[in-house]
Amino acid sequence: MGLSTTPFCLVSLTLIFMICFVFFPSVKTDTDYSTLDYKGCSKQLFSDPTGVFSQTLSTLLASLVSQSSKTKYFKTTSGESQNSISGLFQCRGDLSNGDCYSCISKLPDMLNRLCGETVAARIQLSGCSLRYEIAGYQQISGFELLYKTCGSSQAAGSGFEEQRDSAFAAVESGVVIGSGFYTTSYESVYVLAQCDGDLGIPDCGECVKSAVQKAQVECKNSISGQIYLHKCYINYSYYPNGVPRESSSGTGQNSGKTIAVVLGGAAGVGFVVICLMFFRSLLKKRDDY
Repeated sequence: MGLSTTPFCLVSLTLIFMICFVFFPSVKTDTDYSTLDYKGCSKQLFSDPTGVFSQTLSTLLASLVSQSSKTKYFKTTSGESQNSISGLFQCRGDLSNGDCYSCISKLPDMLNRLCGETVAARIQLSGCSLRYEIAGYQQISGFELLYKTCGSSQAAGSGFEEQRDSAFAAVESGVVIGSGFYTTSYESVYVLAQCDGDLGIPDCGECVKSAVQKAQVECKNSISGQIYLHKCYINYSYYPNGVPRESSSGTGQNSGKTIAVVLGGAAGVGFVVICLMFFRSLLKKRDDY
């Protein structure tokens, strides 16, 4: 009579489930990028008795969402002449195309819920943004401050300002090298900067420099801050105990996801092998009888 492998099978399955339980929670989902940072809604609503603007806006948003699975920046126009609406979306430079699509696909409903049918609107999430405006809408400077928020906590002790300014200097030069997106950390300060995809590299550097100056003036010794200009933004955070690993590298989030997928695949293969061994044992036992 063959030796039963049932205890071995049960133990192995238990180990596989433990591996999945430990590692799969580390996978970051699209909700990590869907926190609302700010919204900007025009006070002027569509004058749209025929429904032309509503249809044009729906077409525009559908086009933007569809493109977000292919690229991280896209700008287009829908409609004819005075009835046209221009819009664009942008995702953070460290998002995958799949994460970009997941982030952007949330925005049409959010626009409708938060702004209604206004002639211009902008929604900024932590991982992506989308905006549109009707033809002839008033233009503003690319360096104009749209929104700022500074953490309520103030840095205690010396050293914060030096660390923050060193991180700011690094991101000012890095965003030029990084073609419009850059993250860095200096000791206990983490900084992220990004420019609009259609902004030239020299202008991007100047825009981020302007955002840095505004952060220094507006946020002073706040341990965190977000500065959004029309064409670029920065955010920074101070971690007294050191910058967390997931913040210190723009690729860390995708690496964690890859590891979890590989482990999951290995666990799945192991499960199939163990089941085959188990059924083989059952057949052998039947033959022995």
